[in-house]
Formats: sequence, C-alpha cells, structure tokens
Amino acid sequence: MPIKKLKAFLDENGIKYVTISHSPAFTAQEVAASAHIPGKEMAKTVMIKVDGKMAMAVLPATCKVDLEQLRRAVGAKRLELATEEEFKGLFPECEPGAMPPFGNLYGMDVFMAATLAEDEEIVFNAGTHTELIKMAFPDYARLVKPVELQFAMATA
Repeated sequence: MPIKKLKAFLDENGIKYVTISHSPAFTAQEVAASAHIPGKEMAKTVMIKVDGKMAMAVLPATCKVDLEQLRRAVGAKRLELATEEEFKGLFPECEPGAMPPFGNLYGMDVFMAATLAEDEEIVFNAGTHTELIKMAFPDYARLVKPVELQFAMATA
C-alpha cells in the first residue's frame, strides 16, 4: 500500500494526519531517530503467524515482541515470527519491512501493545523507508480496531 492509497483511506474516513519525510532508514529505531520522533511513539509492525495464519503485531520501536506472552494472550497453540519471504507478497506496493500497521485492509488480525495507547499520537511507516504518517491514536484505534494486549518487552 503506497502512501497514496493509505492517504486516500485516511482521507475517506476524515482523518487528520501529517506526512513526515526522512532520509532512508530501515530499523524502527533508526527511523525514529531520523525523523526526530521518540522511539516509544514510533510504532513498528512485526509480522507473525498465529496457528499458521498471518497477523500483525504492532509495538513501540523501543520494544520487541515477547512471543510466548503474545501466544498465551491470544490463546494460540503456536505463534512465531513470519519470514520476509512468507509475507512480502502480501504487500506488493510496500517496500519490504515498511508496511503500515493497517492489517484490517489486508484481512489480518492486528495485535497491538497496550503501551501504544498511552500516547496521544501514533507514528508509523507509510509503505516506504522514507515516509511516515503521524495521526491521533484514537483515530488509528477506531479505524484498525487492534486487539490491545501486553506483549511488548523493552529492548536492552
């Protein structure tokens, strides 16, 4: 979903947002630093498989997914990280690893770290490694309807 399609979706829903351009960066922490955004406000999308079904885990850039905690929280028998090879075809218009956290547009469940709800705004990749979207968190929650859970573990 290139930024054009994402913007159209947001516009159709009357959402106010800001587009932020930054120099190329690939990890969520690098993106946050490049765009001068606190890492806890930068949401990263981690692709997971829940009992074999693709889903998104969305969490602050400063954290990593506690797979066992998330597995228990969703009641799955098996939960694992998806490989890029397994998910890249699902987002043909996006650069690998830069998918926005809008799994609802792809028929995927979205599991969100509860800590993201503590901020008034959310910032995330907009399909490329050079553009972000910043919007009000309540608008994101209303559009995506993520399942809010505890599974984010601070990185050392």
